[in-house]
Amino acid sequence: MNQDSFKNFQIGFAEVSRFLLPFAVIWLLGAIGLGWLVKSFFILVGLILITPVIAFFGFRWWLRRNLIQADCPVCQYEFVSLNQTEFSCPNCNEPLKVESGRFNRLTPPGTIDVSAVEVSAKTIED
Repeated sequence: MNQDSFKNFQIGFAEVSRFLLPFAVIWLLGAIGLGWLVKSFFILVGLILITPVIAFFGFRWWLRRNLIQADCPVCQYEFVSLNQTEFSCPNCNEPLKVESGRFNRLTPPGTIDVSAVEVSAKTIED
């Protein structure tokens, strides 16, 4: 064996031992009866991997239930807001509230909200 092949063998063994060390530690803990520790570690790793997936789908479900897309009752501008919140229309700045999946004007108590209707006038000639 020459000098160069021996150096390559040492480098190769160091790389392999770096990957074998975690497996050797796990096997040793399992052999001496500390399997519960290894299982707990794997459960922890599993929870770390699964929790973001569950949070992603849970957040999507919550958004589907709480995002309301409707028209402003004053200016007919369509936009999105959260359910059961008070806000101002981004177009006309009218104070609004989400109720029953629709946007309603936010008025002080005792205010009567009236919608105007255009009536065409005809003149009657005798």
